[in-house]
Amino acid sequence: MPSIIVLDTLSPDGLALLDAAAEMGVTYEVVTGLSGAALREALARHDGAICRSGVKITAESLAGNHRLKAIVRAGVGTDNIDKDAATRQGIVVMNTPAGNTVSTAEHTFALILALSRNVAAADASLRQHRWERNKFMGVQLAGKTLGIVGLGRIGQAVAERAMAFDMRVMGFDPFLSQERAKELGIELVGTVRGMLPEVDYLTVHTPLTDDTRHLVGMDELAILKPGVRLVNCARGGIYDEKALVEGLKRGVIGGVALDVFEQEPCTDSPLFEMPGVLVTPHLGASTEEAQSQVAVEGVGLLVDFLSTGSIRHSVNSSPIDPASMEGVRGFLDLAWRLGLLLAQLEDGPPRSCSIAYRGEIASRNTRLVTAAFAAGLLESALEDVNIVNSEVLLRDRGIELVEQSRTDPGAFSSVVAVDLVSGDHVHRAAGTLFGHSMPRLVQLEGHRLEAYLDGVLLVFTHQDVPGIIGRVGNAFGGLGVNIAQMTVGRSAPGGDAIGVLNLDQEPSPEAVAAVMACPGVRSARVVKLPPAGQLPFWLAPAAAAVRRAPVLSGK
Repeated sequence: MPSIIVLDTLSPDGLALLDAAAEMGVTYEVVTGLSGAALREALARHDGAICRSGVKITAESLAGNHRLKAIVRAGVGTDNIDKDAATRQGIVVMNTPAGNTVSTAEHTFALILALSRNVAAADASLRQHRWERNKFMGVQLAGKTLGIVGLGRIGQAVAERAMAFDMRVMGFDPFLSQERAKELGIELVGTVRGMLPEVDYLTVHTPLTDDTRHLVGMDELAILKPGVRLVNCARGGIYDEKALVEGLKRGVIGGVALDVFEQEPCTDSPLFEMPGVLVTPHLGASTEEAQSQVAVEGVGLLVDFLSTGSIRHSVNSSPIDPASMEGVRGFLDLAWRLGLLLAQLEDGPPRSCSIAYRGEIASRNTRLVTAAFAAGLLESALEDVNIVNSEVLLRDRGIELVEQSRTDPGAFSSVVAVDLVSGDHVHRAAGTLFGHSMPRLVQLEGHRLEAYLDGVLLVFTHQDVPGIIGRVGNAFGGLGVNIAQMTVGRSAPGGDAIGVLNLDQEPSPEAVAAVMACPGVRSARVVKLPPAGQLPFWLAPAAAAVRRAPVLSGK
């Protein structure tokens, strides 16, 4: 009989669904506020767990657990769950990505409005029996420019509301196409820094990653539009809180509204004592409607999984049976690496992707391989991307994805070739497998070559003239960068050529500049790929996760 533990306070609507699930033999208990050994022991007694953000499910919490099959986060962010530990133990982690979209967008706009009209400060003043109309002069939103970083569901919902207030909306999202942005009425920009001097308000709706951490820091204070108001209802740490304090002191920042903080719970901060600051304790999803929706959706996910094995909205595994997965495992790794490669060759958002399969691979389940490519393409920009959700996330951003197949063999028994269209450019890459598990790059930008798809690469374009390779080698050698392997492809003698170097370490900016200074070199770009044999988190343990499911849905 499947058993569920509820680890955080859950909406009554969700608990009612758990009561109804008793007819299917599902039992549950509610135990909140657990940590340490008590949490570990509680998790070991159940087949499934559902939580919000209050409990922290760590590797220690899961240590030695041989029963737990799934964890559902009633909400979007899964930062409070150690997904690596869960994945290693074959525990499926699912979330409810759509339930709090409207509530978070509305809270963002509530903060924008309250910040603009000094609502909190004026309320506090009047409650102290002071009538200070002149002190709380505000600004209107109409005609102002709102910058949005991250244009997924929540970012798009905020943009829609801003336009209703006659605001101009600018946005940055590395995977939103210009066509989709135009449909939404958003002016898409190429970099966050590019829009900072123009926006009167800035709001962020993106995961916290190495790329988004301290997106606005000390250096950005010099380019912010004076008087800008900053809002964060996404993740603490996207803004550097020390920089916010400094910006307010200098008068560069006109106001700050935070619903999230670098350390939570946060009950003390220098920002709390400063004028022009509005703070709330992580209330973005705290509406009756949102909590009801995520609870109902979360309970449904968990009960379906425990009853039928159905996996939806997984952030760490695939609902594919082990046999199907094993048949294309090497090509999933190859396609994932091609996605990672092409994502780093282009700064602008892609418009479309075309994937062509030729040879023996065309007779297999290529939909999985296509999803693996999409997961690699999106991995650095979005949170919890895997082969379950990657195609949906790609198409949400208006990026067309086309698949073609030919079973007749070409130069290799199987080839995966990808065209990525971005702006006026088309990037082309093709790969194959040597043996069963050695991905190789066999074509790049129309040039045939053979390169390892692992570790640190330098991709450089150049004229096919004598001495290029030597000059590049000398440039790196002079700065202590060792070249492990080198391959060159060219279209015709004396024409355009491309080189791929596998390096033992990441080159410094000075080393890359030295290569760019070599006569005949036109461009150079560093690409960082996982080491050989390192599989994506959703691939290596996926079969184990599915094997722990009680029934396989096959869907």
